[in-house]
Amino acid sequence: MLVLAVLYATATAVLFVFGLNQLWLARRHRAQGGLRARPAEVVPEEWPVVTVQLPVYNERFVVERLIDAVAGFDYPADKLEIQVLDDSTDDTHHLAATRVAYWKSRGVQIEHVARAERVGYKAGALAHGLQTAKGELIAIFDADFLPRPDFLKRTVPVLAADSDLGLVQARWGHLNDTESVLTRAQSALLDSHFVIEQDVRNGAGLFMNFNGTAGVWRRSCIDDAGGWQHDTLTEDLDLSYRAQMRGWKFRYLADTVAPAELPRTVAVWRRQQFRWSKGSVETAYKLLPAFLKSPLSVGVKVQGMFHLGGFFVFPAILIAALLHAPLLVAREIGVGPGNAYFAAMGLGILAFMGVVFAHVSAQRALYPDWKKRLRYEPVFLAAALGLAVNNTRGLLEAVVGHRTPFIRTPKAGEKGGHAPYAHRPDAVVLWLERGLALYSLAGLVALVVTGAWVGVGFQMMFVGGFGMLGFYDTIRSRAAAAQPARVHHVVALAKERVQPEVVHVEILPKARAA
Repeated sequence: MLVLAVLYATATAVLFVFGLNQLWLARRHRAQGGLRARPAEVVPEEWPVVTVQLPVYNERFVVERLIDAVAGFDYPADKLEIQVLDDSTDDTHHLAATRVAYWKSRGVQIEHVARAERVGYKAGALAHGLQTAKGELIAIFDADFLPRPDFLKRTVPVLAADSDLGLVQARWGHLNDTESVLTRAQSALLDSHFVIEQDVRNGAGLFMNFNGTAGVWRRSCIDDAGGWQHDTLTEDLDLSYRAQMRGWKFRYLADTVAPAELPRTVAVWRRQQFRWSKGSVETAYKLLPAFLKSPLSVGVKVQGMFHLGGFFVFPAILIAALLHAPLLVAREIGVGPGNAYFAAMGLGILAFMGVVFAHVSAQRALYPDWKKRLRYEPVFLAAALGLAVNNTRGLLEAVVGHRTPFIRTPKAGEKGGHAPYAHRPDAVVLWLERGLALYSLAGLVALVVTGAWVGVGFQMMFVGGFGMLGFYDTIRSRAAAAQPARVHHVVALAKERVQPEVVHVEILPKARAA
């Protein structure tokens, strides 16, 4: 019992420290008056040449709308170059090539770049494109994004005004955040990152990261930092830290929004989270020694460790889920730790409060209806807890050095297509989540029976989190099978929150696969 008590206390301490940091970030956000105002824009005397890179791999449902959106950028035509970096192995290749040919015939400087081999995955594609890129600035968009026509006009002046700036990062918006409980949970998690973490870190002079898309790099910054490297699954985070360690400054523009589509299934979301968790730890192992030895301030180093090591909260969550109910029940029957122990563990509530405060602050900063959105707060928290199995696996694979390929996050587009790209769930993770849901439910019953009411609330979160991730896709697919087929209109949803021209750049004859 002593070993279990120490293990639980250690997990609680980890969550406590990370939760306090979230609380600090949220309070700093409040102290700075919410989202920072953008810098004064000065239109350059001469607009710099910009190369827009669109890395694509098997995205038949969204590739055409992406190309159309970027081809419709409001930017001097002679200063804009577009590269469709297409590694596709399906009919996406034909769709992209046809669309590129159409825009090329209309005078747009656009090229369809296809490699013989997908070496280095996304990082390799970006590096390959740079070999022929003409731009001194490099903008990058993933396949599921719908950037506004004025995106470059809002970001390029910031870079042009400060030669020490290596990157301008825009905030992600959401095309389908209200589509389901799952997309609401994802949007809440992302909003907390972009509103609280990115904005506060950048404003406080701490390290932030390029988010892999919806950003504009200075070409010389990429080169100076060592270029794109594919020895981690998060090439964006890796390059971000290498560039900032070289002295380059970044700027986060919270009011410049690039809408994107959120994963619609837990299976796809797991894959995305696995890549982010594993890649973050790989980047930490790669760069932390040099980062800590650098002449950077103590505050920058401490926050950098929180940033790179953020996914270490998930093993702590998993341990807490396994031991929370048993230890409380043991206390009630007189064989476990006493009241003093649990009083100390009660400090962990501060960690919980930090996460909640950060989330509420983000919702308040972004949405006029933020109070209504808080109805989904338990869902957000439960979903975050439910990721513990999946993300712990990613972390452990990174720690032991197990290499895995870069697996993209496929999107469905306005037609709701997904079957050809549907991810089969990881059977091990899926059944562990389901098993933990049942285990947590048994623990909940035990807490009620023994009268350990103080732990009922948290135990319900574990039940909900593991149950949601373990059973969500199955329940949704069965419900869909029992009803007439419904077509989801992501772009139609976007019309309500995004400028109309973002959705339909121009009415054009669409290319079709042969």
